[in-house]
Amino acid sequence: MFPIRDHNPSNRTPFVTWGLIILNVAIFFGYYPERAGSEVLLSAFFADWALVPAEVLAGQDMHTMLTSMFLHGGWMHLIGNMLFLWIFGDNMEDLLGHLGFLAFYLVSGLGAAAGQILADTGSTIPMVGASGAIAGVMGGYLLFFPRARIDVLVIIFILIKIFTIPAWLMLGLWFGLQLVNGLSMDVAGGGVAYWAHAGGFVAGAVLVLPAWLRRGGPAFWSRWHGRPPHDEVSYVVERRRTSPIPRVRRVTTNETGGHVARGDLSRIPRSGTRRGGGGSPWRGGRG
Repeated sequence: MFPIRDHNPSNRTPFVTWGLIILNVAIFFGYYPERAGSEVLLSAFFADWALVPAEVLAGQDMHTMLTSMFLHGGWMHLIGNMLFLWIFGDNMEDLLGHLGFLAFYLVSGLGAAAGQILADTGSTIPMVGASGAIAGVMGGYLLFFPRARIDVLVIIFILIKIFTIPAWLMLGLWFGLQLVNGLSMDVAGGGVAYWAHAGGFVAGAVLVLPAWLRRGGPAFWSRWHGRPPHDEVSYVVERRRTSPIPRVRRVTTNETGGHVARGDLSRIPRSGTRRGGGGSPWRGGRG
C-alpha cells in the first residue's frame, strides 16, 4: 500500500517543492548512472558525501548532515521519496510560504539525521536519502490536515485497487511501521534508516506546532473537522472513444456538487475564538 495522490489542492504554486524534486533528480543523475555498476565507486562517493554517525559525532564531515539529504541509493529509493514529496510538499509550502517551507524541510532533515545518529552512535554505515526530511513534511501534514483524503494503491497478487483513506490513518500507519521496524531491527546491520524516518516525522510535527497553535490549535480542527480549510478535489475517470486508455480529470468539490468554498489558511479561528460547533478531526463530521 502506498499513496498516489491527495484531494487537498494548494493555493499557491509550490516552487520550492518542485525545485527540491528537480534538485534531487539532477544530483542523482549526476553521480548514480556512471557508478551504479561498481559498488567500489559508489561506496567511495558515499564516503565523501553520505552521513556516517560515528564520524559526525567525532566532529568530522559535518557537511554530510546536509548533503546526505540529497543522495539516494537507487532508482526506487529516489522515485518513492519524490512521490511522497510531490503529494505532501505542496500543502506544507502553501501553509508556511516558500522560504519558510524550505527552512522547515532542511531542519526536519537535520532532525532525521539526529534520530539516526542517536539510535546507533557508533555506526560506520553511510546513510543517504531525502526520506527523513520528507517524513518531517508528513508529520506537519498530519498535524494540520488529519482528515484530508489520500488515495492509496493496494496491490494483492493480481488485484489492483485504489482506496481513499484519511491522512491520519495512512500517515499514522506509516509512522507506526517505522517505530515497529526500528525497534525490531538491528540498527548496526544497515538497511532502512527507520529511526531517521521517525525522527524526521516528530521533528516536522514539532516544528509546525507553533503555527498550528497560532491558528487556534484544537479550534482549527473543530472549525474544519480536520479537513483542509478550502475546497477539496475529486478525481473523475472519463472513458474516451478515441483511446482505450481512460482519462482522469481532477475537479473541485464545487464542480461535483460537493462542499461550498471554505476559504484559505489565512481565514481560520485564532486562539480564544470559537466558530461553529466542536468536533474531533479523527472521526466523521460535516465536510
